[in-house]
Amino acid sequence: MREQALADGNERPCPKHIAIIMDGNGRWAAQRGLPRSEGHRRGVESTRECVRAAAELGISYLTLFSFSSENWKRPPLEVTYLMGLLRRFIRRDLAEIHQNNIKVRVIGSEEGVPPDLFAMFRDAMALTSGNTGMELIIAFNYGARDEIVRAAKRLAEQAKAGEIDPADITQEMFAKQFDTAGIPDPDLLIRTSGEQRISNFLLWQCAYSEFLFVDNFWPDFTRHTLESAIASYQQRERRFGGLAG
Repeated sequence: MREQALADGNERPCPKHIAIIMDGNGRWAAQRGLPRSEGHRRGVESTRECVRAAAELGISYLTLFSFSSENWKRPPLEVTYLMGLLRRFIRRDLAEIHQNNIKVRVIGSEEGVPPDLFAMFRDAMALTSGNTGMELIIAFNYGARDEIVRAAKRLAEQAKAGEIDPADITQEMFAKQFDTAGIPDPDLLIRTSGEQRISNFLLWQCAYSEFLFVDNFWPDFTRHTLESAIASYQQRERRFGGLAG
């Protein structure tokens, strides 16, 4: 439950929405003299543990940056391996995810996604659509700038059709065009591997998120890492541009 994630003596609430940039699989493998594929395989194990832990700790939304729109630039063999890992993750873990009342949502562009993988995403979302527990958002073939451009095009088309007046467009109207429509903005953004950038991930949505950069490579990310991140978040004073209470 949510209270399980509270730090000792800390009554501040847990983050409702945690977003994670899962980084460092390749470097984890390189440090151990292993192929990059082994780093990605171990990263899937960390993903599995993270999803379970987040649900048990009472997190309402967990967004994982699984594959960016820029990741297609990687060597073809590595991309093929990553697609295979994602397929196996869905086949192996979807039943458990559904049993645990977790709702799956996939965000990102459909362009260029292998048809069979897209069908698996669609089936996973349909199967879990009625679940009422944590919402697991998988960002696949996702890029925030692309998302913003797609949202702008939708509004432009509506304005061209006379459905809306451009002068009436608000931030709320704009946000409703995003892939994340209906999902609250992340309270906490975590990036692993020690890198301190957000790499075109949820640029609009993270305007007031708390950032936490951890040194662990993603394959070393554990439930304890997640609990420590939550405890760190609970020590922060969120002001959203105002003054501390």
